[in-house]
Amino acid sequence: MRELSIRDALNEALDEEMTRDDRVFLMGEEVGHYNGAYKVSRGLLDKFGERRVIDTPISETGFAGVGVGAAVAGLRPVIEFMTWNFSLIAIDQVINSAAKVLYMSNGILECPVVFRGPSGSVHQLAAQHSQSLESLYAHCPGLKVITPSNSYDAKGLLKSAIRDPNPICFMESEAMYGVKGEVPEGEYLIPIGLADVKRAGTDVTLICWGKTVPVCLAAAEELATKGIHAEVVDIRTVRPLDEKTLFDSILKTNKVLIVEEAWPVASVGSWISSRIAVELFDYLDAPPLVQSGRDCPYPYAKNLEVFMRPRVETVIQDVMRLV
Repeated sequence: MRELSIRDALNEALDEEMTRDDRVFLMGEEVGHYNGAYKVSRGLLDKFGERRVIDTPISETGFAGVGVGAAVAGLRPVIEFMTWNFSLIAIDQVINSAAKVLYMSNGILECPVVFRGPSGSVHQLAAQHSQSLESLYAHCPGLKVITPSNSYDAKGLLKSAIRDPNPICFMESEAMYGVKGEVPEGEYLIPIGLADVKRAGTDVTLICWGKTVPVCLAAAEELATKGIHAEVVDIRTVRPLDEKTLFDSILKTNKVLIVEEAWPVASVGSWISSRIAVELFDYLDAPPLVQSGRDCPYPYAKNLEVFMRPRVETVIQDVMRLV
């Protein structure tokens, strides 16, 4: 099977959906003539023209609002934030407009808009450009939140997101755009709200998403040399959450570690942990553990940044505590 980078898989998904449906258009900063800040939209302007690949001013509130209005009017906008950190400027449009249109119109108006772009830390981008904000948007009913971890998932989930009638926050890992993975020829879709067992195991369940998936897979490889077989479950969609796949895994292993890059307070990991504790209390051999990023703003210094997020060795340490 051919291998594509996550960047190219996303580009292919956009190309296919824009070809399939002329209501789909892309809007954001530098998406057109510059081919995208991370080259995800490379070549799309040449193919589809300036009416469907639209460069915007540096005004997230403005172009996010245009996207919401266009979606309500019957189009299928894909709104690119150069980074999800910048989405905070447009959060009113995302949470108070897009997420509430269906409910406040009594089900009459849909808002099929995809807000997408890179999320999380990269390399020395410091406190204002390194945040993982999935819990903030997952907190809001009316939004779906997707966090792909590889090329195959990125393409299939983005295509499904563009076809979905609901507003979606599609959060890609900025640090993983160049990571390659197998992507089949031809069209395929991945259902939104379906987790994926990336590695089978019997001794402990590792729940992860986005950038922490390869960390957990590497940790599982190392743990196997110690006779500990970890099952790695990639939730893929933060909201809606596929509790069945998570619970089925934990019923098999009876132990669970949730690994996330975001801050620990009111995080997705803490929410998943609470659901596990309530629903599976009698089946757990140990309390569910959550390994999050450090509870402070991201430092600029390279030697400090490495200690901010989960690493293979810290995942192994927590697994050893559980087993």
